[in-house]
Amino acid sequence: MYRQITDPLDHPALTALLAATPLLVLLVLLGVLRVKAFWAALAGLATAVVTAVAVYGMPAGQAALGAAEGAAFGLFPIVWIVLGAVWINRLQRASGHDAVISRTFARLSDDPRVQAVLIAFCFGAMIESLSGFGTPIAVTSVILVGLGQPPLKAAAIATFANTAPAAFGSVGNPIQALAKVTSYPAAELGAMVGRQSAVIAFLVPFVLLFILDGRRGLCELWPVALAAGAGFGAGQYLCSNHLAYQLTDLVAALVSAGAVILVLRVRRPPHPPDPGPGAGSRAPRLPAQPEPEPAFALAAAAPLVPPPVADVPSAPVPPVDHRREVLRAYFPYALLTLLFSLVSYDGPVARFVDAQDVSFTWPGLHVMSASGRPVAIATFDFGWLGAAGTLLLLTGVVSAWVLRVPARRALRCYGEALRQIRWAALTVSCVLALSYVMNLAGMAVSLGVWLAGAGRLFALLSGLLGWFGVALTGSDTSSNALFGAMQVTAAQHVGISPLLAAATNSTGGVQGKAAAMQNLVIAAGAVGLTGREGDILRKVIGWSLAVLTVLCVLAWLQSTSALGWMVP
Repeated sequence: MYRQITDPLDHPALTALLAATPLLVLLVLLGVLRVKAFWAALAGLATAVVTAVAVYGMPAGQAALGAAEGAAFGLFPIVWIVLGAVWINRLQRASGHDAVISRTFARLSDDPRVQAVLIAFCFGAMIESLSGFGTPIAVTSVILVGLGQPPLKAAAIATFANTAPAAFGSVGNPIQALAKVTSYPAAELGAMVGRQSAVIAFLVPFVLLFILDGRRGLCELWPVALAAGAGFGAGQYLCSNHLAYQLTDLVAALVSAGAVILVLRVRRPPHPPDPGPGAGSRAPRLPAQPEPEPAFALAAAAPLVPPPVADVPSAPVPPVDHRREVLRAYFPYALLTLLFSLVSYDGPVARFVDAQDVSFTWPGLHVMSASGRPVAIATFDFGWLGAAGTLLLLTGVVSAWVLRVPARRALRCYGEALRQIRWAALTVSCVLALSYVMNLAGMAVSLGVWLAGAGRLFALLSGLLGWFGVALTGSDTSSNALFGAMQVTAAQHVGISPLLAAATNSTGGVQGKAAAMQNLVIAAGAVGLTGREGDILRKVIGWSLAVLTVLCVLAWLQSTSALGWMVP
């Protein structure tokens, strides 16, 4: 039996610094020293175990069992999701329908930057509204690669775009978890989160354009970013405050996509940059062409007998796909949305699926909180039937038949997907093992206790605690369950709105999605860049912290008379 302690050094600041060391080791090795993700995760795990045993007094056996539970959670449901998404992508490539998808998006807009916003931001939010755990990252990143985006850029775009909808993902599951641990009504929490998240989501499309094409992308496509961000923010605010918070992401995604399409009909963007390794940097200007001769001069100089017309090959016209083939190409995503809807919304199917869930305390793991209660993280939830990975597997099986991929070829695609993600699976398992050891030992609680001692500045640091929780666990739901009650207690102690602090934990946490190791591994594994998670992190970490800073300032202003009117 191990009972958590929150301040083993009797110095909250030093304890917090020590508690953060495993995650800092992971991020520095990965993002600064460019160590392969697997070795960085192992080093972080070793640091966490040593700290838990030597400083927090956690028995070595309990630390090992906690790491084993985390590794198992990494394999299921995380790796299970990636495997299904990669397999569906390989089935589409085998049938040639990935090219059909590319042509349909090209007809909507031939600009790859606009396509990336529509897919990663709008379509990704629709997927996030039904299923989290990195599913939108895995699905949208492979679509972007199929449309011609470089794999590294596609992974970065899919990862950062997933920050906008995360607070209301999985049919509002993060809000429900926050309500459970704080005893606040879920509707009130959803309304407060919507008043923060709408502002933050507005900024995300602008960041995506900058990642895609630097300043040129912003200058040329700011109306698209404005429409996408304003539409998404308006949809989030209106739905979370006046409709049902469970549908927030779905409504926001549809409003955002509609706004972008409307802008494209009114104002066509400039000619897109040439794709390729240099995409994103400013293209060199072409030399000026001579002015054409006036028409009357050409007519005067023309011979009386026109010369025979030479056979000049014309530019190839993109084929127009038959409607049947377009429907087949998008069938996997339509079926996936249907299945997620059936298991997410309350009904006979959802109740039957929930009845198949299996939950059990991890064998041999006995950990109590500092107050003497069993910690929830020691319970392993094996929801095998309703898991996103299982729904992706079922979608792949049906899609292979619809896409007319022979059974032997479909099995070969599955084997290729397994080989592609094998190192990603190992890395995810190590990262989740690290996360579980830190949570079970009490390191995460130590950080919260230290931040709670910041007085009135706690409102400024509250979002940072949520960011750390999601960077550690990869889930806004987990971060809310971990730090939600602590945020309320700290807010009551320093004299600010507890509702504001609880909501800020969730809204600040979504930016941690871009730095969460499990999401980086999912993105890298999906696009075939396993081992280059550090490259993805370097592309998004600065933007993640920048947007987090905006949120922290917003939350602080909401705790004062300046923007206090925004708090219900």
